[in-house]
Amino acid sequence: MADSNFIDYVKIYCRSGKGGAGSMHLHREKYIAKGGPDGGDGGRGGHIILRGNSNYWTLLHLKYTRHIMAGHGGGGGASRSFGKDGEDKVIEVPCGTVAYDADSGEFLCDITRDGQEVVLLKGGRGGLGNWHFRTATRQTPRFAQPGEDFQERNVILELKVLADVGLVGFPNAGKSTLLSVVSAARPKIANYAFTTLEPNLGIVSYRDGKSFAMADIPGIIEGAHEGKGIGLRFLRHIERNAVLLFLIEADCDNVRKQYEILLNELEQYNPEMLNKQRYLAISKCDLIDEELKVGIEREIADLPHTYISSVAGIGIDTLKDRLWDLIKDHDKEIPETLIHKPKNSKLLMEDEDFFNFDESAEDVNDNFDLD
Repeated sequence: MADSNFIDYVKIYCRSGKGGAGSMHLHREKYIAKGGPDGGDGGRGGHIILRGNSNYWTLLHLKYTRHIMAGHGGGGGASRSFGKDGEDKVIEVPCGTVAYDADSGEFLCDITRDGQEVVLLKGGRGGLGNWHFRTATRQTPRFAQPGEDFQERNVILELKVLADVGLVGFPNAGKSTLLSVVSAARPKIANYAFTTLEPNLGIVSYRDGKSFAMADIPGIIEGAHEGKGIGLRFLRHIERNAVLLFLIEADCDNVRKQYEILLNELEQYNPEMLNKQRYLAISKCDLIDEELKVGIEREIADLPHTYISSVAGIGIDTLKDRLWDLIKDHDKEIPETLIHKPKNSKLLMEDEDFFNFDESAEDVNDNFDLD
């Protein structure tokens, strides 16, 4: 996996910018005695912002990014001039990215739409200049507010592939072959277990110009939720699919048993996944005769299903029809229980309360200027 172009997990140190200090300038001009305070406010520090970008489908572009730091705000100046705001740092991520605090595990935000922006870390506010602190009894304040400090944290970005249909099945069930037949995706296909080592996404063309996204999730084995095989790494990608399409080989020993094993793995990983709409496709149906088909029908009579053969082109159009019927009735909102966030989770919001400042502390800072 070290050479894979599919990266779905990165850890980055993020730091917003520090706010600029307010100015303590006192106005001096010819023929104007005791011009008084006119120090301007400091600029805001830069934010760290997450932005959804549908042009990305992996976190590969952030793989070697270890530190992201926004710019500091500039100090205020004379004549009540404001300091320059620090440069914001925008982190472009694919839709379906979830951000967590790496140290506490706290859920921070969930990016699900193209163009969606969330302020991950706020920049420090700029300090007020001494002009704000003039009063009738204190006409020459020789102090100003320092800039608010920056925020910092280690952030984990975790991608969960967003697709209308997610393919669920054991290795060699024919998921990659099906995806290559119904879309332009060209996943690696071979006759050995775990051919697919990363999710593949394809756009399936439907009638009247309609289309939907289908994701080939790497094969699950029994015990995947306990870390066996490679299923544990990719189970989270199944969480975001609107419809789950179970693919089971027609010539297996017991179709019903394999279906229940797959269902159990999803339930053990996250019970809420059982609430998703499910459909069963019996793949490689061209390899069985009518007698075996009758036996399979007895096993899965209560399950909505279709027999398909990706190689022979059997049942593909029927399968598309069934999937489209399920997709169009799907609620696009993602249940909170599928985000895997702890109870104390919250979005970082702009706080309207300014930090406290002790006016009695007449500290002289480096921005003091009488000229």
